[in-house]
Amino acid sequence: MTRTSVFPEVRRADAGTVLISRWIVPDPAVQVAVADAVLDVWEAQERPAAMLSLSVFRSLDGTEVLHHAQWTGDEAHREWARAHRSAALAPVDAALPGIRRPGLVRYRLDRSHVPDRAAGRPPGLLVTPVFRTSGPAAQRALTDTVLDALDAARVPGLIGAHLHRSLDGSSVRNHAEWADLAAWQAFADGPVPRRIAARIGALDGVTPESGGPDGVHRYRLHGSLVNVAPPT
Repeated sequence: MTRTSVFPEVRRADAGTVLISRWIVPDPAVQVAVADAVLDVWEAQERPAAMLSLSVFRSLDGTEVLHHAQWTGDEAHREWARAHRSAALAPVDAALPGIRRPGLVRYRLDRSHVPDRAAGRPPGLLVTPVFRTSGPAAQRALTDTVLDALDAARVPGLIGAHLHRSLDGSSVRNHAEWADLAAWQAFADGPVPRRIAARIGALDGVTPESGGPDGVHRYRLHGSLVNVAPPT
């Protein structure tokens, strides 16, 4: 397994499922320790070949540690979880009690917007708008709306927007990679988000999920583990 400071290869072809888990830490002072503990636990244990990668992000407000895991499929992960999850979490909880886990969400990557000018540029910030949806039709309509709007706009500093749909039809998550916080802030202060929000507001069965203090979750990468290299 290789430990890196590189964002995950979101569009790798062998990732059959994407597992997203937010851990709410009891105190911002332990956020770094929690993120380190997660990576240490995975490095120390035997890992199935179905586990492709794990990336751990820290929220800018110090309240969360976000897990982004890629596996070949859901059944392989469920089999591992039944046999090993409790033992894997035990040392983390013993050393750092008080972590809250709202629950794991299973996603599939639907489609992506990656500007040609951004190809090869490393992201410095992850922003993850999440929307509640009433089913697959609402998921498709939302993804179409967001990608159409981004295709029509030139957004400086946007490295890629990767739209993921939950398997149960209840949500869409935008894994948006930005050059840095300043680039995202310039976008947030401009007219494009308001135009996109207006189009989303006209959709049936779509509701934005609240995020950080201004409604959006923002993260920096803490570290990534690559268990199986992406196919070339």
